Amino acid sequence: QVQLVESGGGTVQAGGSLRLSCAASGRTSRTYILGWFRQAPGKDHEFVAAIDWYIYATYYADSVKGRFTISRDNAKNTVYLQMNNLKPEDTAVYYCAAADKRGPYRSSSEYGSWGQGTQVTVSS
Repeated sequence: QVQLVESGGGTVQAGGSLRLSCAASGRTSRTYILGWFRQAPGKDHEFVAAIDWYIYATYYADSVKGRFTISRDNAKNTVYLQMNNLKPEDTAVYYCAAADKRGPYRSSSEYGSWGQGTQVTVSS
């Protein structure tokens, strides 16, 4: 099992930036994909971005492409989500998740470990 702890959420005005961090611990050697999802009130989990831990491939939802950047620091077992040009529709709880195999990275059901989430609020 992998333990995940997110940090870095907060409240910003539209056009602002935030950087989220996700620190992984435990059986990290069994982790292939680390992803970010978000959930707005009354909505399902929405895929945001993912990174392959070993080959450094990155994947993005169309809604964030060009504004968000996912990256990782292997030495710190940490994944980051740099969010620029934030919009009010980006407001949600953001979750980090880990998958122990490569698969349909956009599907939340592929991820077996989840963090507690961090709130991001973008005001207009």
